[in-house]
Amino acid sequence: MNKTEFLSCLEKKLAGLPENEVEKTRSFYLEMIDDRSEDGMSEEEAVAAMGNIDDIVKAAMLELPLTTLMKTKMRPKARLKAWEIVLLVLGFPLWFTLLAAFVVVILSVYVSVWAVIISLYATVAALVLSGLAGIFGGLFCLFQNFAASLFILGSGLICGGIGILAFFGVTALSVWLVKLTGLFLRWIKSLFITREVDYEINN
Repeated sequence: MNKTEFLSCLEKKLAGLPENEVEKTRSFYLEMIDDRSEDGMSEEEAVAAMGNIDDIVKAAMLELPLTTLMKTKMRPKARLKAWEIVLLVLGFPLWFTLLAAFVVVILSVYVSVWAVIISLYATVAALVLSGLAGIFGGLFCLFQNFAASLFILGSGLICGGIGILAFFGVTALSVWLVKLTGLFLRWIKSLFITREVDYEINN
């Protein structure tokens, strides 16, 4: 496959996506092919180095925002017939409810994850602030009640230490949760992409 055939096939498989996204993907791979050709590869070798074109299409679609991908896949590819319009109207309560539930599930996952992250950081902040309050309180009471001031000071140091250690743990956990939501979003996108790519291959 030469460069022209590769780019033509790529554009065909990306048909239906926003024009700016198609052009951005096309320009990216055109530049990669040209760079490899300048490095001494033949045009066919440079094209082969790009990999499987279906994998390229899936990767490009995964980079799209979910809303853009949903709009693209839900847009009719041809003019709807009268009976199809009637079915859409009659089935509106069903398909709209399912779509709304789908969106609510996605939003619920994101809200839940960020609620957990915010709650954990709030707990860390409370521990650190309690530690600082205990340290200052213990120092303030040092000459009034020595035993009580030592207890307060020790408690403050313990809370502060736990808060500092917890900060690193919460940060690591937050990074993992953010990555997990990213994987969840990519899985949601793949539900649309796999169906679309398989359809194009079979047709």
